[in-house]
Amino acid sequence: MAIARLHGGPLDGQLLPLEDPELDKLIVPYSETQVVYERKGDLERTGDHDGPTEAEFWFVESNDEIDPYSDSPRERR
Repeated sequence: MAIARLHGGPLDGQLLPLEDPELDKLIVPYSETQVVYERKGDLERTGDHDGPTEAEFWFVESNDEIDPYSDSPRERR
């Protein structure tokens, strides 16, 4: 098992399971659009006894403009 650690963008701080730790790009659904993250750096924790393999992914773009209030119960401004 491998984990993607996301940085920046609307999913900052999220951890996602990775089926393929060698992926260089993640396209993740978000609200009514998709967001793109790219891997930077080498895989971490690749040993047999140091937990799941981790890959760092950084926000690149979203396919559409992201509305910061779309997932919030607050009224839109």
